[in-house]
Amino acid sequence: MSKRTIVAMPGDGIGRVVLDETIRILTAAGFEANYVEADIGWEFWCKEGNPLPKRTIDLLEKHKIGLFGAITSKPKDDAASELTPELKNKGYVYSSPIVGLRQYFKLDICIRPCKTYKGNPLNFIRRGKEGKIEEPIVDVVIFRQNTEGLYGGVEWSNPDNTVYAALTSHPKFVKNFGDVPRDELSISTRIFTKNGTSRILTAAFEYARKNSYKSVTVCEKPNVIRETSGMMFKLAQEIQRKQFPEIELWNTNIDAQMMWLTKNPEYYGVIVAGNMFGDIVSDGFAGLIGGLGFACSAQMSEDGIAVFEPTHGSAPKYADFKTSIVNPIAMVESACMMLDYLGETEISRRIREVVAEVILEGKVQTYDMKKMSGKPDVIQKGAASTYQMADEIIAKLKTKHSSYGYEKSC
Repeated sequence: MSKRTIVAMPGDGIGRVVLDETIRILTAAGFEANYVEADIGWEFWCKEGNPLPKRTIDLLEKHKIGLFGAITSKPKDDAASELTPELKNKGYVYSSPIVGLRQYFKLDICIRPCKTYKGNPLNFIRRGKEGKIEEPIVDVVIFRQNTEGLYGGVEWSNPDNTVYAALTSHPKFVKNFGDVPRDELSISTRIFTKNGTSRILTAAFEYARKNSYKSVTVCEKPNVIRETSGMMFKLAQEIQRKQFPEIELWNTNIDAQMMWLTKNPEYYGVIVAGNMFGDIVSDGFAGLIGGLGFACSAQMSEDGIAVFEPTHGSAPKYADFKTSIVNPIAMVESACMMLDYLGETEISRRIREVVAEVILEGKVQTYDMKKMSGKPDVIQKGAASTYQMADEIIAKLKTKHSSYGYEKSC
């Protein structure tokens, strides 16, 4: 049987180091694959005026599965200023390559698990009755609609006549913005479709059923954003009633949810939201399990293309450190989601089991786990480097593989 080919996209900043170390871990765990590196990110924007070259799209179309590190994104004017001289003032406009991937391949289903690791010093704690310190177990999976909503990219500054005429057909626009000069207007749309909304809702309910979650929470703002959020909750009610009557359907507003997630995070199971609110609530829950160093994600299309990535950024301030200090666990967890998607559930189980052991033991901790500021001297102060964390995971994997008969002869 031939090995799978995985499209490895390091991207920018710390993306390369966390991806490289994760591939080391995958190999040590027994996952056999060929990795083909693909170009994406800021370097290619500056050199080519395109952070998502067609050659990278072609690789994903061919091989279907991608592991992605991180990207750097900057505002429009800053991006334009960093183009190589021969590309400046040629009409190139920067857009996020990861958003571009989502749109091109219709990676509309985004899954972001946020689960507590026992012994993680960064876990959320609260004060309970009689001042007792409590550490609630968080086990939340956010389903985020990935291609529509505010991230759909339908935007204008100084809208043209056609767009402006459409806007002025709405009485509230005329009342509230009709006297604003057109060249002072910047407009972003929030578009939900019935098909896209139904797909993310159905995926959330199916996941809840398969993994024995008791509830699905729609986290939007239907009391104010009545058309889009309202449609999502109405469709959720129909889908729950017709297909998933055994699963409770809850409804929360995004602002209230952000308050409640620190009050009773253990109450929630599967949460589903549109693009922006899904982004917000997933970062909120990630903060309860240790921050973005533990936040993983998967995004997939109806056509079988899937990309797996940590939700953290490229952290350029850390990228040039002589020894990398960043926590690779979010990337490792994202790779485990890839393994599950590919049916390699035994390998993903072993990796997660070992990561849990490393965290519980607490002998090897990156700077964030030690609650240090991210500076180059944290290694001298006892924090583990990115490589040391990966080495510890690999050492435990090898010990377990040997004891269970998993080691292969060379």
